[in-house]
Amino acid sequence: MTVSISFFHYESNKFWAFKQMVESRKFFLGNDNLSFYKMLGTGGKGGFIYPDLNVYSLLCVWKQPEMINDFIYNSTHAKEIASKAKKRVDYIMEPIFSNGLWDNLNPFKVNSKRTIDKKNKVGVITRGKIRLTKQIDFWLNVSSVSNAIKNADGVEFYKGIGELPFLAQATFSVWKNHKSISDFAYKNKAHSDVIEKTRKRRWYSEDLFARFEIIDIKTQEF
Repeated sequence: MTVSISFFHYESNKFWAFKQMVESRKFFLGNDNLSFYKMLGTGGKGGFIYPDLNVYSLLCVWKQPEMINDFIYNSTHAKEIASKAKKRVDYIMEPIFSNGLWDNLNPFKVNSKRTIDKKNKVGVITRGKIRLTKQIDFWLNVSSVSNAIKNADGVEFYKGIGELPFLAQATFSVWKNHKSISDFAYKNKAHSDVIEKTRKRRWYSEDLFARFEIIDIKTQEF
């Protein structure tokens, strides 16, 4: 199993980009090469309270990794993106840890026999479906950990992503190596405090945490 997460950057055609949250499903429904996919909006100002209408994201879980390059460069979807976007960045990853659920399943199956190179970059996806009754409490607390991640040693990229504004939110971050994320997870007080509050206050009706070894990063400018 291989996972790709793509970010499409727009300087114009922003209404077209927004519509792709629904219209691009035609490229993925019934696609036998995919076991899971999500079209995602992104957050601005380093989090996800404010939408970033310049950037959209696509998460795909591939049954056949050899299909990824063709999808990124040659597919009808790729050609549409190239004609409308200013840039796209694709992170190609393999899951090394995944705990929790996304739409009642864990889409990231870990190959326990795979050898992990501790020097490689690490991608992290956190996702939570926020209970309606916990909205205010959650949003009053979440900014501290977002700021902590953005400013942490070893973070090379951080973006809020999500399916439904305020209700189903996620983050994607890229870390320099395994040590940098371990140091943050165990030594950062803001992160530890939010993890503790998450357990005690039961903010989420469903959540997921996954780590990935980043195999490749592909950038195209149009």
